[in-house]
Amino acid sequence: MPGSERSAAPEARPAGPLDGSKPVEATVVLRRKAEVPHELITGPETIPQAELARQYGADPADAELLREVLGRLGLRVTDVDLASRRAKVTGSADEMAAAFRTRLVRAASPDPTGGDPVEHRHREGPLEVPAALEGVVVAVLGLDDRPQARPHLRRARKKAHRISYKPSQLAEVYHFPPGTDGSGQTLAIIELGGGFDQSELDTYFASLGLPKSPRVTAVKVGTARNVPGRDPDGADGEVLLDIEVAGALAPGAEQKVYFAHNTDQGFADAVSAAVHDTPTPAALSISWGAAEPFWTDQARTVIDEALADAAALGVTVCAAAGDDGSGDGVGDGLPHTDFPASSPHALACGGTRLDADPATGHVRHERVWGGSAAGGATGGGVSEAFGLPSWQTTAGVPHNGSPPGRGVPDVSGVADPATGYQVLVDGHRSVIGGTSAVAPLWAALTCRLVQALGRPLGMLHPLLYAGATPGHTARGFREIIDGSNGDFSAAPGWNACTGLGVPNGTELLASLREMSTR
Repeated sequence: MPGSERSAAPEARPAGPLDGSKPVEATVVLRRKAEVPHELITGPETIPQAELARQYGADPADAELLREVLGRLGLRVTDVDLASRRAKVTGSADEMAAAFRTRLVRAASPDPTGGDPVEHRHREGPLEVPAALEGVVVAVLGLDDRPQARPHLRRARKKAHRISYKPSQLAEVYHFPPGTDGSGQTLAIIELGGGFDQSELDTYFASLGLPKSPRVTAVKVGTARNVPGRDPDGADGEVLLDIEVAGALAPGAEQKVYFAHNTDQGFADAVSAAVHDTPTPAALSISWGAAEPFWTDQARTVIDEALADAAALGVTVCAAAGDDGSGDGVGDGLPHTDFPASSPHALACGGTRLDADPATGHVRHERVWGGSAAGGATGGGVSEAFGLPSWQTTAGVPHNGSPPGRGVPDVSGVADPATGYQVLVDGHRSVIGGTSAVAPLWAALTCRLVQALGRPLGMLHPLLYAGATPGHTARGFREIIDGSNGDFSAAPGWNACTGLGVPNGTELLASLREMSTR
């Protein structure tokens, strides 16, 4: 099956025999009836969910064929969602390995969240599908359930901490449109671990002076669920950072937090669940990711196609660009970009170091987050997995080969933990940064823009990049021209550290209004 080739997990070691009788649930992704038209993905028009499913979802005949063929191999199709093209398939580990012609073993590898060893199923090499399903099945996820992604947050070191901000203060710094709060919008968030406690959210939002807490609902994806209060230094930090930033900046928006297991299957299922949920969210915030080489081609494709569905439905997807500079933590000395931020259907969110007056919002200086005493640097560079999109051709993205790749990030916001966000995590007040915070910041801004415009925005890129050329400041942005993330340096116009720059939300709203009347 093309794209199913899997390398060994980094630092994986054997962890004893695998019990072949244990049940395994896989996600099998079916082909589309037809490809979603490019103009529907990138244009201003959106499509209702039912119509997207009818025209571009999975064919019921393909789902029936899947049941029949896999049933003969001892596997059972327990659920099919035609809109997202996902089928849930169960069987024993031995039956799964035989059906898809692979070898499953037990292994342990470090959890990207905390570094502790995690035991999991492990495979290497490609998968095969029965001949009758060739071309019908485009991905099989979940046979290997190694930890897939890491949260893109950084905690402030005490000696490096200079200044910090309540998230609500950044609405002044970045000129979020006055008279808006995200009311009437849904803001979806993806989490791959951890949890939140409502009473803690109430305490935090009350400390910001909000009359009431934003409505936050936990959504289970598979067997994963909201599990709060276990580790303030673990995944809880990511969960609370996302919710608190989004809620402080768009308190009128309803938040839906999708909890999934940290595997490629869990990641893909969570994104699909959020995109195809009702009501359709105005924005989706993703603060987890991994360098492109750490994904299989099939997993990247499945998630990217779900993000294309999001664009067609009118959902703006905001994804953190990573916290390990231009190398993205790969360790081979070469530049790499982080996925899903590198998807052309995601608004990739880079990071800055901000020196501003928290009381007035006056910005004294803002530069690239990189080379800080607090550690870390914004991700950014040129994708090796995705080609240069049409809307980025004039922006001055460096060529990394033939064909040229998609430039990352698109936009930015404060991310340096030395100038980070004041949050409350498991009873502990702390300062956290990372591009993790920039994704919910931009998702909150999107909700406020959608509220003001009265229509969904979907894929913002063609609008944001309109007329973008090297040295030209895009309208609605304040460009960042100082600093480096390793291999790339800031410069006027778009750059591979901070994209088009940081937002001026009021100007951006005016620009979007003008474009909608043309």
